[in-house]
Amino acid sequence: MTFFFLFLAVFTLAVVVLFYFMVRGFINPVDKHNVPGNLPFDVEEIQIPLEDGRHLYGWWIAADKNAPTIIFAHGWGRSARRMLPYLKKFCCQGFNLLAFDARGHGNSDPDKYSNLVKFAEDMIASINFVVNNKKSQNHDFYLVGLSIGGAGSIYAAAHDKRIKKVVTVGAFAHPASVMKKQFKDHHIPYYPMIWLMFRYLRFFQKLDLNEIAPEKHITSAEASFLLIHGAEDVTVPVEEGKRLAQAAGDHAELWIIPHRGHSDCHLEKGFWDKVIGFMKR
Repeated sequence: MTFFFLFLAVFTLAVVVLFYFMVRGFINPVDKHNVPGNLPFDVEEIQIPLEDGRHLYGWWIAADKNAPTIIFAHGWGRSARRMLPYLKKFCCQGFNLLAFDARGHGNSDPDKYSNLVKFAEDMIASINFVVNNKKSQNHDFYLVGLSIGGAGSIYAAAHDKRIKKVVTVGAFAHPASVMKKQFKDHHIPYYPMIWLMFRYLRFFQKLDLNEIAPEKHITSAEASFLLIHGAEDVTVPVEEGKRLAQAAGDHAELWIIPHRGHSDCHLEKGFWDKVIGFMKR
């Protein structure tokens, strides 16, 4: 009997310690940065207000008062700096550009945990900033989102009809399926660890993963979608992109790029012609 209780105590302690580090693992790294020099465009550094009084840091790159605006959303643990390859390609294409650091990322005000809903809210806050500050008279908005920024773009498009076009790269269809894969890759068992994590998210962060899944929201968006996915993506498997395309139906195009992974799709030949062409179409 003594051995049983000792085993139970050690097991419980191990579960608590592992769960603590699992929760800590969901605190994103912060990528502080400055505006790089020698850019082919002028950058206006901006502060985008959020409803809770905090602010997002962003870059505004103006083209024309009557031009539509493209908003760029980076991935987990990154910042506006990650979007530089996109900004350099789009800067002379007749669009106003806005790249921001999601809350808790880069130079934006801190936040303990990030999720795709917060990314979506940050994009909508960026749209409101453009409108409220009369940065453009054209209130058509396009989104480019990478990874969780892409998932958030889908969620935002379903909740804001000003969003007319969305390009995602490596977006996921359901956060639970991606989390399960990542935990499995680290040999973490579903019971009790992953099961506990999902309960923690629901009861302590008020986050129902089924309710926020992008594949359940893309159907209600009026925007057109270009869903890009690397066939060799090991972070967000290509099946996630296929699920999104199936849910979206006729108003989404899925482009699976052979031999590309999660972060290198933009290096594919013809990538910029396709993405810029989609935005201009």
